[in-house]
Amino acid sequence: MMTDSIMSKAATMEIPINSNGDTGTLPEDDSLEQAAKLQWSLDERVGSSRGTRDLQQVMVSGPNLNETSIVSGGYGGTAEGIIPTNSIKGPAVCYNANFNKRIPVTGLGSNMHHSSSSSSMTAEEATRGVAVEKLETVKKWGLNTYKCTKQMLSERFGRGSRTVDLELEAQIEVLRDTKRKYENVLRLARALTNHFYNMVQTQHALGDTFADLSQKSPELRDEFGYNAETQKLLCKNGETLLGAINFFVSSINTLVNKTMEDTLMTIKMYENARLEFDAYRSDLEELSLGPRDAVAMARIDAAQQQYQIHKDKYERLRSDVTIKLKFLEENKVKVMHKQLLLFHNAISAYFAGNQQQLEQTLKQFNIKLRPPGADKPSWLEEQ
Repeated sequence: MMTDSIMSKAATMEIPINSNGDTGTLPEDDSLEQAAKLQWSLDERVGSSRGTRDLQQVMVSGPNLNETSIVSGGYGGTAEGIIPTNSIKGPAVCYNANFNKRIPVTGLGSNMHHSSSSSSMTAEEATRGVAVEKLETVKKWGLNTYKCTKQMLSERFGRGSRTVDLELEAQIEVLRDTKRKYENVLRLARALTNHFYNMVQTQHALGDTFADLSQKSPELRDEFGYNAETQKLLCKNGETLLGAINFFVSSINTLVNKTMEDTLMTIKMYENARLEFDAYRSDLEELSLGPRDAVAMARIDAAQQQYQIHKDKYERLRSDVTIKLKFLEENKVKVMHKQLLLFHNAISAYFAGNQQQLEQTLKQFNIKLRPPGADKPSWLEEQ
């Protein structure tokens, strides 16, 4: 009877729960502790074990919690102490670390495995898609290279036909010949610049030597002095002429290696497009001469599409080449007219000894000379 009263009192204890779902502070209850001590002394005398096990279960586990309510009525008590679980906002029971060991968690590992499998499958599909795309690109490139090589060999051995624009081909040949001649002019102008620069440096050194000798030779001071002044004047005019020649060389270099080269690059693209166009045209002609079954008609339709694509590309590049050749000719005439006039006036003024006319020529073409020592690095750069 004493055991039953203790168990009933322990089981019917109320658990205060606040609005956050946390357990409140329980007031001290000495009666439960005294009852437990009385029961332990009774067990020592009587030797009963059933009440001890029940009491330990109650003291350790606490009240019974089911899925729908927290029963505070004890074992066999009334239903007045049922607390609805929908009013509880948080857990009010301490976590037991051994709980997960008794109840296995299922479904988590399979979900993680499924997620990793899905991600790996997606990565494999993406890699496979890139590989297929690269393979298709290589396949198209190989087929196009084969057709173009076949067409080129056929043209070289006189077995195949080629599309020719006689007027455009003549203009292209004139441009290439003009570029070769202008490259020769550029090479000779650079050689003249190097030789003349060396002559100016020699004149500068000779003038310094004459000036030094005029100071050390009193009997020849006037003669050395005249020659020193002459060499310095020639050196100054030579530097002015070098500025004009360098400007001439720079303009010719821009015309030859940039403007003409850009037009020739477009011409190269045009010639490649012409070769591709003729290759697919010959392929379409060969298929048109063959049988007319379903498979052959499908091939003819595909060849017709490729033929039209390369025809449009060829015509577009031919139009681009025609326009660039026209603008190049106009630009070449304008540039060379200015540069040839500059070269003639500067050379004539220098060898005529007309320093004023030489300087006026440079002003006319907006040429600014670099001061002596401008090419040398500053002391800060040398550090």
